[in-house]
Amino acid sequence: MEHAKQEGASERHACRLVHQPRGTQRYQPTQRNDEDALTRAIIALASQYGRYGYRRITIKLKEAGWNVGKDRVERIWRREGLKVPQQQRPRGRLWLNDGSCVRLRPERRSHVWSYDFMSAFTHDGRTVRFLNLIDEYTRECLAIYVARRINRNQVIEVLADAMIQHGIPEYIRSDNGPEFVAKELRKWLARTGTATLYIEPGSPWENGYCESFNSKMRDEFLNGEIFYSLNEARVLAERWRVYYNTERPHSSLGYRPPAPAAFEIEVSPRCGKVESKERFPLSHTADCGGELSNSLSALH
Repeated sequence: MEHAKQEGASERHACRLVHQPRGTQRYQPTQRNDEDALTRAIIALASQYGRYGYRRITIKLKEAGWNVGKDRVERIWRREGLKVPQQQRPRGRLWLNDGSCVRLRPERRSHVWSYDFMSAFTHDGRTVRFLNLIDEYTRECLAIYVARRINRNQVIEVLADAMIQHGIPEYIRSDNGPEFVAKELRKWLARTGTATLYIEPGSPWENGYCESFNSKMRDEFLNGEIFYSLNEARVLAERWRVYYNTERPHSSLGYRPPAPAAFEIEVSPRCGKVESKERFPLSHTADCGGELSNSLSALH
């Protein structure tokens, strides 16, 4: 008994000498019981969503039922050596010297739409063009039209179908491509009451909303797919559009999807219906032999 008292006194004396609290001498680091399971869940989500950072992974974990904060996810993310996607440095090119803004900023739904083209290739090296149409205020992708070639008449058809479904916008923004500056298209837009906003040549940042969407589509969809036919490109593009609108967390919207309400898109009877958003991302499917058809008639 006397020996134990002497050891306790020696320990207290040593702690006073080094100015260290006694509690730290007996502290044993603890690990949460769910640490391993959470780590496996983070790695699985990071593998499935290869371009998501820890913030979006946190949102996906909460959707799966995990009660976890982004700080804990970040700690595990860095400990496991997972790669955080690099962010582009913002550019201050939207403002003139007098303080006026080059770009009309959207203020409500259907205030400003924007559209742009993208290109990809099928496995045989032939070009596939994508016409992307978005609502700048809601960030919703209204249409992705896929074809080998797209002319002004097809642009009018895509806009007409979108206007029937979502209403007529006040403005529509685009670059100065020949399909967008065609006289027939401008006359048709004037009859619908939609004004055109053309960006300055060589200034893609003035169409920043659509350029941002294009970069996400390129990074998260096109770069990871091999298209074996035009029909497959159409089906997968529509499936990704549904996923983008209804499930993908959008950082500018507080990590909520642009249009969270689930919906179905009718397609050709030979292809059946586009599968639900829960099935994306998916591996390649066999060509169904038909083309996507649109049940809406064009505005004329």
